[in-house]
Amino acid sequence: MVSSCTERVGRSVFLGIAGWIALSGAFAFAGTESGAERTVEGVSFPLLHEGEGFSLRLHNAALLRYKIVFRGYVVALYLPDGADPASALGPVPKRLEFSYFWKIPGPEFGKAGEEILSRNVDRQTVTALRERLDSINRAYKDVNPGDRYALTYRPGKGTELSFNGKPLVVVEGEDFAAAYFSIWLAKKPIDEDLKNELLRRG
Repeated sequence: MVSSCTERVGRSVFLGIAGWIALSGAFAFAGTESGAERTVEGVSFPLLHEGEGFSLRLHNAALLRYKIVFRGYVVALYLPDGADPASALGPVPKRLEFSYFWKIPGPEFGKAGEEILSRNVDRQTVTALRERLDSINRAYKDVNPGDRYALTYRPGKGTELSFNGKPLVVVEGEDFAAAYFSIWLAKKPIDEDLKNELLRRG
């Protein structure tokens, strides 16, 4: 019974239904920065992400709550030094890193993600991306508290999905990256407050 309740909350946490509140250092739950890390709700993110031949700097990190009481996940946005956050959906390197507080079954990521993606792109685009969407959807694994997913886009290479630091799949295409990152960063994201906090300047 407890496990079933936990998974139901986990599904709701990812789906982004009414009741979300995004909180970070600018709001009630302060994020702290020390040395080479920033910590939000006990979750630490390095200030610099180093990849093969590129580096990205932590822009902002935010906590997503569900119905005030439940912590959903903390997500961090990484961008190149000096990048304008308003251009985050453009053809620039970027990374979203998520740390979860609830169990979420792997198939839920694809279902929920496509629902929100479809708010921001037309049907023709979804159809054109179908095979690539199926590819990333198949790669998602069940999440337990403390697990991390990351989405990292590199122009010319594609969008890499990794799980706890291990690459699962790379999906090619600037068009795919623009559509997929729209789930969190476009006009109709999973949560407006979360988007605003991630893209906040200063």
